[in-house]
Amino acid sequence: MISPAMLRAIGAHAKACFPAECCGYITDRVVPCTNAQAEGLHPTAPERGADTGFVIAGTELIAFARSFATPAPARVLYHSHTNGRAYFSEIDREIARNAGYPVDHLVIGVTATGLTEAALFQSGDFVEIARWASEVLG
Repeated sequence: MISPAMLRAIGAHAKACFPAECCGYITDRVVPCTNAQAEGLHPTAPERGADTGFVIAGTELIAFARSFATPAPARVLYHSHTNGRAYFSEIDREIARNAGYPVDHLVIGVTATGLTEAALFQSGDFVEIARWASEVLG
């Protein structure tokens, strides 16, 4: 489902955005987005900084939503955790539940020294369905 090349692209995005969280989605390709969290646009935790929260907004959010009506819809939403751990937090779950998009969720762990791990969580129940070690991420 997620190719090694896609994982490396997402890993590069996470490293480039650090110390802020990165975010984006996967259709038939990786689509990096801008983390608008610093602008206070998070729907449930606007007080969080971009280092502990993410939000896709504006035209990027519209493109994500419109992708569902195309032959290559978004199938995975991704973001990084800057504490180096790949887990689906309670806020991640709340936002995903409320948004209701039919996508899986990839979280990639990153620190100042590099990538640590990534995990994929299934849409709906957010059960972990795949995990990758840092060597695969680039």
